Amino acid sequence: MLLLYMSSWLAYAKEYKLILKDHLFYPAEIKVPANKKLRLLIENQDDTPEEFDSFDLNREKVLYPGRTSVIYIGPLSPGRYDFFGEFSPNTARGTVVATEANDADN
Repeated sequence: MLLLYMSSWLAYAKEYKLILKDHLFYPAEIKVPANKKLRLLIENQDDTPEEFDSFDLNREKVLYPGRTSVIYIGPLSPGRYDFFGEFSPNTARGTVVATEANDADN
């Protein structure tokens, strides 16, 4: 049952890629469509682990060095959702901006 749910969820999730390098997230801001399910692919290019943390998105996940991690979010109401690296909170910072579909495509 869980597998069926996940496969149907994945069919509707759009992918967005983040890179963690030198304790910074690239890009630091991602525009996404509001009210859609999303899949964040986060590639940690640093030699140390980091923890993706977001109170706004209610998500946290350890990002192991040299690996790509997946975090599912959404659907999100229009707005700004901050995230940060818990081990480097002063540098590893970013924002997901959920906008109406026409604005997110730009």
